[in-house]
Amino acid sequence: MSQKALLVIDLQNDYFPGGKFPLWNTEQTLANIKVAIERAKAQGIPVIHIQHIADPALGLSPFFNEGTEGAAIHPEILAAAPQGEVVVKRFADGFEQTNLAKTLEAHGVDELLVCGMMTQNCVTHTAISKAAEQYEVSILMDCCTTVDEMIHNIALHAVSTRLPLVTTEQVL
Repeated sequence: MSQKALLVIDLQNDYFPGGKFPLWNTEQTLANIKVAIERAKAQGIPVIHIQHIADPALGLSPFFNEGTEGAAIHPEILAAAPQGEVVVKRFADGFEQTNLAKTLEAHGVDELLVCGMMTQNCVTHTAISKAAEQYEVSILMDCCTTVDEMIHNIALHAVSTRLPLVTTEQVL
C-alpha cells in the first residue's frame, strides 16, 4: 500500500490580496487546499508545508523576506494543518538544498500530491524535480494558482506530458 503526502507549496501571505505579489484566484485556491488538507488528515496522509524564504545573501527580495509577515504561511493554512511539518526552501524546486526528501522518508512516503503557488514555477519545479522521480507524483490542479489563468493553464498543459493532473475529488 502506498503512503501519500500532501505538499502545500508557498501558501504565503505575499501571494494574497494585501501582499507584495498577489496572485489570481487566491481565495478559491485557498478554499480548495483547505478541503484537500481536511481530506488528507482524515485519511492519515501527512501534510507538508513548503515555505519559500528569500536568500538574504542576495539582498532584499521583492517578497518572501525572512521575518516578514508576507513570508509567513497563510494563517488559514496553518490552522487547517497545525501539525504539518514546514520545509523551508530558497529555490523553486522544493527538494533543492532542503530536508524535504528526509521528511518524506521519515513518513515512508512514496506518492506525492502537489499543490500550491505558483503553478508554473515552484509547483511544477517541485513536481518534476530530479529528486521527485522516485515518487509517484500528481498535481492537484484545482489547488494551484499563479499570476493569471492563462499562465496557470499553460503551465498545467506543459507538465501534463510528465505526470498526472488530478482534482482533489479524484485522489483524496
